Amino acid sequence: MIRVVVVDDDFMVARIHHSFVERVPGFTVVGTVHTGAAALDAVERLRPDLVLLDIYLPDLSGLEVLHRLRQAASTVDVLAITAAQDADTIRVALRGGVVHYVIKPFSFDTLRERLERYAEAVQRLTEAHRPAQADVDRLFGAPPGRAAALPKGLAAATEELVVTVLRDSGSDLSAAECAALAGLSRVSTRRYLEHLVQSGRAEVRLRYGGAGRPEHRYAWRGRPS
Repeated sequence: MIRVVVVDDDFMVARIHHSFVERVPGFTVVGTVHTGAAALDAVERLRPDLVLLDIYLPDLSGLEVLHRLRQAASTVDVLAITAAQDADTIRVALRGGVVHYVIKPFSFDTLRERLERYAEAVQRLTEAHRPAQADVDRLFGAPPGRAAALPKGLAAATEELVVTVLRDSGSDLSAAECAALAGLSRVSTRRYLEHLVQSGRAEVRLRYGGAGRPEHRYAWRGRPS
């Protein structure tokens, strides 16, 4: 079983996330806390494998909790679950080594997918004496078979970040808006968005305003069957 600590300042939201985790086979919640200090204490006492970490906490921010865990050389994995959508927060979380970044609000299926992907990657790396590229790609978020299909210059982990932002936005986004949320350049983000359109996982719409060229808006469609 993968042992999980849930961290969220909202007691009701924490209970919901607790119930979500318990519904995913192979995962169990060993603790639920509501402050940054309590999160650090729970990691030290309970030795979980994974922390579902909110960013907005009443004492320490989730980013500070992540920083202190890394300073202490903690081996716990962290999955950020938060309403924070600004580029700086996402960038700092990625640099802190989060295994994924899920933007609130989200459905059970969204969290289940992330947890199942995480469990599969951990299992593959645990069983493999010398992990293959496919094993590494899974750990860093690349779906099976996707890494080889990417055009030259595109990275699987960055593609998955753009996918997450687009899928969890709840509406269509311009390349500039998606870039701001992902913490990437607009030019780079547009390349990933166009690739997603070409692969059938996103669609592009034209929004006509005043004078000038129409704006390209991108929306998530899901993986092609």
